[in-house]
Amino acid sequence: MLLRRIFYRWQFIAAFVLPAWLFVGWGIWGESAWGILGLLIAAPASFLSLIVVAGITAARATARQERAVSWIDVGIMTAWHLALIGVGFSGPAAGTFAVFAVLLALAAFWSAVWQLLRDSARRAQATFAEFERQAQMPPQAGTRPPQAGQGPRRGPDDGDVIIVHEVRDPS
Repeated sequence: MLLRRIFYRWQFIAAFVLPAWLFVGWGIWGESAWGILGLLIAAPASFLSLIVVAGITAARATARQERAVSWIDVGIMTAWHLALIGVGFSGPAAGTFAVFAVLLALAAFWSAVWQLLRDSARRAQATFAEFERQAQMPPQAGTRPPQAGQGPRRGPDDGDVIIVHEVRDPS
């Protein structure tokens, strides 16, 4: 559970740290000036994809309640974040890491959407089951069901309506 909670917090931090790492890595190991052009496209795209996946993951009620991601999220995010770190080293394998990062970003997105829909459906089913259970319960002893046409009884001091009667002198 501790690892899952760490990833829950890390996913928001990673949205800022990993794109910044791409610039730092290029600054240290960058090989060509054309690499900066690709980086100017890759860094914002990685930021957006990281923040969108983190948002969808945080939208799951179970993730918010537990303050932890699922084990599926841990696996996909670990691979995805390691691929982004590999891209930052800007070596001969950076292109391979970039392909893996894109594929893992797509996998993380669709996994997060699938888990959100599955969690929402499970919670909706539980809500409807509880509603049905409440509807099937017999009335409790000592309570009378309301009669048709009879609303809640109101006393003389429950005045929500003020009636003003004005009388004018005809003279």
